[in-house]
Amino acid sequence: MYYSLGIDEKLLQEVKDAETSLAPVFSHFESICEYWSVRILNAFREAHVSEYSFFSSCGYGYNDDGRSAVEDVYSKVFGTEKALVRPQMVSGTHAITLGLRGVLRPGDRVVLATGLPYDTMQTVMGLSGNSPSALNLYNIDFDVLPLKDNHIDLEGLKDKLSKPAKMVYFQRSRGYSDRPSFTVDALKEIIDFVHANSAAICYVDNCYGEFVEESEPTLVGADLAAGSLIKNPGGGLAQSGGYLVGKADLVELAAEALTAPGLGSEVGATLNQTKLVLQGLYQAPIMVLQAMKSAALFATVLHKRGYWVSPKPDEKRTDTVQLLGFNQKEDLIHFCQAIQHSSPIDSFVTPEPAPMPGYENEVIMAAGTFVQGATSELSADAPLREPYRAYLQGSLNYYQSKLALLEFLRKFA
Repeated sequence: MYYSLGIDEKLLQEVKDAETSLAPVFSHFESICEYWSVRILNAFREAHVSEYSFFSSCGYGYNDDGRSAVEDVYSKVFGTEKALVRPQMVSGTHAITLGLRGVLRPGDRVVLATGLPYDTMQTVMGLSGNSPSALNLYNIDFDVLPLKDNHIDLEGLKDKLSKPAKMVYFQRSRGYSDRPSFTVDALKEIIDFVHANSAAICYVDNCYGEFVEESEPTLVGADLAAGSLIKNPGGGLAQSGGYLVGKADLVELAAEALTAPGLGSEVGATLNQTKLVLQGLYQAPIMVLQAMKSAALFATVLHKRGYWVSPKPDEKRTDTVQLLGFNQKEDLIHFCQAIQHSSPIDSFVTPEPAPMPGYENEVIMAAGTFVQGATSELSADAPLREPYRAYLQGSLNYYQSKLALLEFLRKFA
C-alpha cells in the first residue's frame, strides 16, 4: 500500500529502522497500557456498570443512574472522593475554569507554580487579553512563579507561600511553550511541599497526561484535577465534555459553578452521551498507547534528521504532546498540512494560519478528526511565532501517524 501511495523504499526503510530501535520503548508503553486497562476494568466492576447505565436522561436529569455510574467509575480510576463528568463542559479550559470559579472567592490568591499557563487560561485568569469576565476582575490575584531552569522553583514557592494563598495551581503539560511537561513524581514532590507548608489547595490541569504514567496527580496528593473528554480519557469516542476529580467539597463547588448554587451535581442531563463516555474511558489506555507510539516515532525519525524535538526519543514521557521544532515557518506549515492530508476526515483540506479565539498569534491547526477539535485523534497545531514549534498530539491509529510522517518526509526526499 505504501508503494501505491508513492512512498519509496528508502523512506519506508528509514521509518522501519526507527521502529526497530523503538522496540523497548514500545514495550514500556504497552506495560503502562496494561496497568490502566486493568485498573479501569476493575473500576467498572466495582461501580456495577450495567446495560441500564447506558440509558440517558433529558431535561433536569434527575436520578440519572448512568451519570452516577460514570462519575463513580472516574472517582475510582483517579482515586478520589468525587468526580464531575459532564458533556456540558465544552473543553479542557472550561473544565479547569469551573474549578477556579467554584473554589475561589474575591480576595483569594492563587500561586501559579508552573509559570505562565497557556494562552486560553491566561485569558481566563486575566493575565492577557481583555475579557470582561476574566477572574482577576473579581479581585482574585494570580501570582506567577517563574520556572527555574525549567523546574518548579521550590525556594521561590516557599517565599510565595509565606503570604496566604487559597490555591497552588499546576499545569502538567507544556502548553504552547518549550519547557518540559511535569512528571507525576515531580508534581508529588511539590504537592507534598505545599501541604507541609500551607493550607492551600493543590489544583492540577491534567490535560494530555491521563494514563501516560502508572500514576495520576490525584493519586499522589492533588486535591483537585481537571481535563477534557476529547483528549485522553474520552478514548476518541466521547463527543464532548470534561471532568473534575478530587475532594468531594471542591468538586461540588465546581458543580455549582457549572449548574447553579444549591443544584450542583444533582442535575444535568446526559443527552445520550453516557455509553460513549463509558466506552471511551474503557478504551482510553489503548488510544493513549497509539498516541505514545506515534509521538516516539516522530521524535526518533525527525531527531535523527536534525530537527529539534522535545521530549527526545529516550526521555521519559508524562503526556501525549510531542514538540517538534522547525527552522522556518514554511516547514512548520508543510508539516501541519501533511498531518491534515493524512487524516480520515477532510484530508482534501489544506490548513492555513488564521486567528483563533483566545490566542494572541495566528494559529495553524491540522485535525481531520471524527470529533471536532479532538486531540485524542492525530492532530497538530502551532502558533505562528518564533521559534517555530509544532505541537503534535493524539492518534487513534498508529499507522495513520506513520503514513503522516512518511508524507511529510516525502516533501524533502
